[in-house]
Amino acid sequence: MTDDAYLFLVDGPATAPGAPVAVVGDLECLETPAVRAWLDAQGVTAASGALRLLPPEETAAIPEGAEKLPVPLSDEELLRLRHALAPGVHARVEEELLAYRDCAGDRDALLARAVAAGIAPHRIVELTGEDPATVTAVASKAAGRRG
Repeated sequence: MTDDAYLFLVDGPATAPGAPVAVVGDLECLETPAVRAWLDAQGVTAASGALRLLPPEETAAIPEGAEKLPVPLSDEELLRLRHALAPGVHARVEEELLAYRDCAGDRDALLARAVAAGIAPHRIVELTGEDPATVTAVASKAAGRRG
């Protein structure tokens, strides 16, 4: 992951990731000589629908082969960008949460089986990334059932 946001160009702006620059509003980086030169070289303006912007945490969504340029954004500009992307970002994160729920649905049963198999709670924490208190609680329940 990078600390910079990215400007990039897409062929089909209607379904492209990122926010159109015009939606985000005025950005200081658009006035820099480097960004102006890049826009000129690409033959586009900041108002172009093909010009998109993604925050640092979303840059993996830039289509492969797209012309792109890292740009620094102020905290306020980054906040505006994230708000412009919120519906799309929320949908992706919700999909990830649902996938997590599906794979973690039997979490307690799996943790109990691990405890019953004799795996030490600290090792279960290391392997699963679960909170130590959660593993301890499941281990205590499992021990109570055996006793």
